[in-house]
Amino acid sequence: MMNTPHILDELHWRGLVQQCTDETMLREFLSTSRTVYAGFDPTAPSLHCGSLLPLMMLRRFQRAGHTPIALVGGATGMIGDPSGKSQERVLLSPDLLQENVLGMQAQMSSVLDFDGKFAARLVNNFDWMQNWSYINFLRDVGKNFPVNVMLAKDSVKNRLQRDDSGLSYTEFSYMLLQAYDFAHLSEQYDCRLQIGGSDQWGNITAGIDLARRMHSKQLFGLTCPLLLTSDGRKMGKTESGAVWLDPARTSPYAFYQYWVNVGDADVIMCLRFLTELDEEEIQSLELAVADEPHKREAQKRLASWLTQFLHGDAGLNAALKATEILFGAEIEGVSDLQLGEIFHDVPSGTISSEQLSSGMPLVDALVTVALAKSKTEARRTIEQGGGYVNNRRINDAAYTLSRQDLVSESIVVLRSGRKKFALLRVT
Repeated sequence: MMNTPHILDELHWRGLVQQCTDETMLREFLSTSRTVYAGFDPTAPSLHCGSLLPLMMLRRFQRAGHTPIALVGGATGMIGDPSGKSQERVLLSPDLLQENVLGMQAQMSSVLDFDGKFAARLVNNFDWMQNWSYINFLRDVGKNFPVNVMLAKDSVKNRLQRDDSGLSYTEFSYMLLQAYDFAHLSEQYDCRLQIGGSDQWGNITAGIDLARRMHSKQLFGLTCPLLLTSDGRKMGKTESGAVWLDPARTSPYAFYQYWVNVGDADVIMCLRFLTELDEEEIQSLELAVADEPHKREAQKRLASWLTQFLHGDAGLNAALKATEILFGAEIEGVSDLQLGEIFHDVPSGTISSEQLSSGMPLVDALVTVALAKSKTEARRTIEQGGGYVNNRRINDAAYTLSRQDLVSESIVVLRSGRKKFALLRVT
């Protein structure tokens, strides 16, 4: 018997148990060290924050003394899972899928421990699926799938009931492939538990049934809720796209900003689902949300924990520094790239290097970047204490910008009042 607290107890208080096959038997099964797997679709070269939930689930099992398997769907990714989709996915080429798989591997290594007693294992289902012929797969695997059972699965039924889209035979066959993954892993690694989001329940139970028919084995399934906002929308979507785990696709600053802006109705769920904070601290933060929501203590804790966990101290420090800049801290030691990320949605204007070298009146600069409609308005703004260069207040309406005002390679940050920013770019 393991000495650590039972993993199911932790998952329950965190709200991470949505569906489960025979919890009494699963609890007994998990009383000793076991192997558990979750699958990840290689539809992009990076995982997104929705993928973080099952990945953290695997990490929780590993920390509780179980061995995790992260399965990357190099084969199933060629088909596309119809679960939760309103239309068929675009099929990806083998080369693009392999590129995506390699990108995901690096991120998984930052969450799971691939060394030590309960070392995680990374597998790609293309490695065993590529050897099947169509005839053999139908004969050995397909014969174990009653079509009426497949049609009853929510992932299939929901698509067939839609008037605007149907379900191709290709997507209909996806369930067979994922089910075989579970049966294969149970034989190869004695993996008898699959976890995933609640939209995977049909695929998981199909694998359990297949292993029973093919190998007379009893397998288990466990799903967690999807990462949804309180009004039912998927989390991790912004106007500029998905929130990725790869810092090259979503910077640590943008990643931090997404989580620090999570709504009061969702932040405690995110703390339970995505962090390793204990129950006592989360309860304390829940009280803070109720009593002093304006302080946003829970959001700051969530954003700091996740950013540091995934991007390290350097990523968190960069995110905090960028946040301080937005709140008026004097700007120094930043790059054009960082400023572009921080001020991605503010107006900008350009001047030549020669103009800056010869001196450009701040009054003219404020007009150039559209922070003032006229020189008169710009002069009034400065005289009333509302003109800033790199977050440094300038009270002299005769102030002239020079190359010394460049805060990065080619940018001067201008501000009018408390929150109106603009970038003066030097070409």
